[in-house]
Amino acid sequence: MVADAPNTESYADYGVNPDIQTAKDRFSTFAIDVDTASYAISRRKLNEGGLPPKSAVRVEEFVNAFDYHYDAPTDKPFAVHFASAPSPYASGHQILRVALQSKRPTQQARKAAHLVYLVDTSGSMQTPDKIGLVKESLRMLTEQLKDGDTVAICTYAGDTREVLPPTGVADKGKILDALDALTAGGGTAMASGMDTAYALASRTLKKGDINRVVVLSDGDANIGVSSHEDILKSIAQYKEQGITLSTVGFGSGNYKDTMMEQLADEGDGNYTYIDSAQQAHKSFVENLDAMLEVVARDVKVQVEFDPAVVKQYRLIGYENRDVADQDFRNDKVDGGEVGTGHSVTAMYDLVLTNQASGKSLASVHVRYKAPDGGQASELAFVMDPSQAFADMSDAPRSFRLATAITGFAETLRESPHAGGMDITLALAKSASTQSKDEVELVGLMEKAMSLGAKRAPIAVAE
Repeated sequence: MVADAPNTESYADYGVNPDIQTAKDRFSTFAIDVDTASYAISRRKLNEGGLPPKSAVRVEEFVNAFDYHYDAPTDKPFAVHFASAPSPYASGHQILRVALQSKRPTQQARKAAHLVYLVDTSGSMQTPDKIGLVKESLRMLTEQLKDGDTVAICTYAGDTREVLPPTGVADKGKILDALDALTAGGGTAMASGMDTAYALASRTLKKGDINRVVVLSDGDANIGVSSHEDILKSIAQYKEQGITLSTVGFGSGNYKDTMMEQLADEGDGNYTYIDSAQQAHKSFVENLDAMLEVVARDVKVQVEFDPAVVKQYRLIGYENRDVADQDFRNDKVDGGEVGTGHSVTAMYDLVLTNQASGKSLASVHVRYKAPDGGQASELAFVMDPSQAFADMSDAPRSFRLATAITGFAETLRESPHAGGMDITLALAKSASTQSKDEVELVGLMEKAMSLGAKRAPIAVAE
């Protein structure tokens, strides 16, 4: 009998944001995040019959894995959608939503895309849910490309290999044949693989076009210059030249979440995780334009609360996206990147003062750069008091759904602020449109409860 391989997965635990007394600090400042990998990783764990590691759960990635169908702006890069209502989880608390919606794609064709697929073909990638799903995912992506786009392919295992030089989509058959021929085996020389990928990307680099490396891996780098710090440093120079990097994670058992997340952050790209062909279709067919085409770079958000209205606040999630208040307008401090049509939702837990009735709960400044960089711009938004609802049942459906998803993630990561899963499940069911994604969400909540997800006591505001 062959023993099961040991589980060597690793995740970074960023903790839980504390409650902040508004009189001491009225500003909440963070870089936006459009990554969704945490939700897909947790879904896989639940479907396999276990709860995800609490450190694998990032609330913002759960919330942002869903489409809330916010109205898009018509004359600005972003619209902001506010809503608040009494918390179903903690008596005397309010839940506040601050959601950014970017411009949606227009009929105008997107920019030409020059992509380099950097595929991990090491021995750890040999299973069907890894190299097999990588190949299926890349076939989907390639089929969505258009005239003017190019693809190059390189791999890394014990050494690196250029599989396909930059090739126009007019030769799509050549690209697909190269994908079909990929096999896995050997060590993991990720660092030299990065060097090869960026060298290929530099051959088709064109200012104003989309120039991107897409890394597909389980994140397990064990040969060569493979520390997180070394690899992150090696890609910083290319970001400034206009070559961005996205990461796509696969598999379990030895998965290295932190590596994959940090690579995408440093490379000004996004981080997704593929656990099925359905998720591959969602990422590479339904949401491809948002993945490829950046509409704003270095996006930071600063939410301001009035101490006369809000006694305390807590940003739920975004623990590893914190930005010092004084660095909001320091454009040397990196923010997040937003693709066309992307929305970004942040949820807050508030305690209001007895002077809050009829008052605005928050104002928001959004600072960003154009896709090609340059001078930063800033937009300001103020919450209208009419967007504060007296009861959760009166609030918009999208807000109720996001509140339920927030509660689900808080429970899975064992937050001390988590409310009861029974309340979370009931709220999700009431907000669901019975879409495929939302039906799946309710099913995952039910699985989590059956696996012993905590039903924490409901906190009471002091």
